[in-house]
Amino acid sequence: MSLFFRFLTLIAVAIGLAILARMNSGNVVFFYPPYRIDLSLNFFVVLSGTLFVLLYIIVSTFRSVLKMPSKVVTYRSRKREKESNKALRDALKALFEGRFGQAERAAQRALELPENAPLAALIASRAAQNLGQRARRDEWLKHLQNDPPYNLARLMTVIELLVEDHRPEEALDAVKELNQSGIRHIHALQWALKANQQTKNWHEVLRLVKTLDKRNALHPALSARLRELAYKDLLGDENHDAEALCRVWAGISSEDKNQSFVAYHAANAFNQRDMHEQAAQLVEKVLALEWDDRLVQAYRDAAGDEGSPLLLAQIEKCEQWIKQRPADAELALSLGALCLRQKLWGKAQRYLEQALSAAGSTDMVKEVHLKLAQMHEALQQPEAAAYHYRQCALADLL
Repeated sequence: MSLFFRFLTLIAVAIGLAILARMNSGNVVFFYPPYRIDLSLNFFVVLSGTLFVLLYIIVSTFRSVLKMPSKVVTYRSRKREKESNKALRDALKALFEGRFGQAERAAQRALELPENAPLAALIASRAAQNLGQRARRDEWLKHLQNDPPYNLARLMTVIELLVEDHRPEEALDAVKELNQSGIRHIHALQWALKANQQTKNWHEVLRLVKTLDKRNALHPALSARLRELAYKDLLGDENHDAEALCRVWAGISSEDKNQSFVAYHAANAFNQRDMHEQAAQLVEKVLALEWDDRLVQAYRDAAGDEGSPLLLAQIEKCEQWIKQRPADAELALSLGALCLRQKLWGKAQRYLEQALSAAGSTDMVKEVHLKLAQMHEALQQPEAAAYHYRQCALADLL
């Protein structure tokens, strides 16, 4: 409908112009002595319009010719940008698909655009790492050394790749550079944790675990495992004498001292240095908060000498515990072993046989039979001792 009205309007205008031109009898005279040109007004108007159109076309064509070089440059620039952006997208896609060779080649094409060069270098470095091309990886990372906006991305990439390559010392150098720039976000702390774990820098591991725990950035199971590994290595260091061990123990927070896995490794370390009283006191304190069979075993290993106040106190304590936990095989074994050490033969036999009936593992069965054999030897009962030695040997075959 709108097209119809436009057509009618065009016809009306044409008719109006035709009528106006027919009624117009004016002339236009160009006089330049001795020449004179007479034109009708209608012809003059048509001629002026035609000349204007021709002049406009000529000027526009001339301007277009002048702009042609810049347009060619712009076209080529846009084409290069388009191709570089496409190559960058292809590189990312290939990297996530695991096609690392294609990712590196696509990243090489993306370098044609300076704006894409840093990201392309990051992608290519990761691709080269996965291809096992360490030299090429380092060459790609050199593209970012003098690019401040991408310094953080470079350092994070360097840390991750070096940790994956098991080069923790170099990774920690990058972490130090990162810390100097004031960057301490969670992802950086996580990779710093892995690097320090590889170097067995357990003090720093514990500090980082504590920091990440505050930010809920570690799974509780992983956090507990890392702390256990750290304390196991710190407390189990064979180079520590009794004094050094006490210093290490004093440096542990009260909260961690009450953790069963920390107490277990500490008790073992105290026992290895004949600090049985400290080990026993530590185990008693932690068992009052959290029961752990490993601690019961460490308590058994902390047994004092025959007739000593420590041994008598341990037996009394275990008798209190076993009233509360009568089905605990580890506790029965410990009480039987302590009674055996004190030469309380009847109690020793009763608790060891109780442990044997409730034993849940081959190792415990072997240990109970061995204790019973030792008890019968001490009582000069060779047949019973031989029986339990045989049972101990047969347990290895099961």
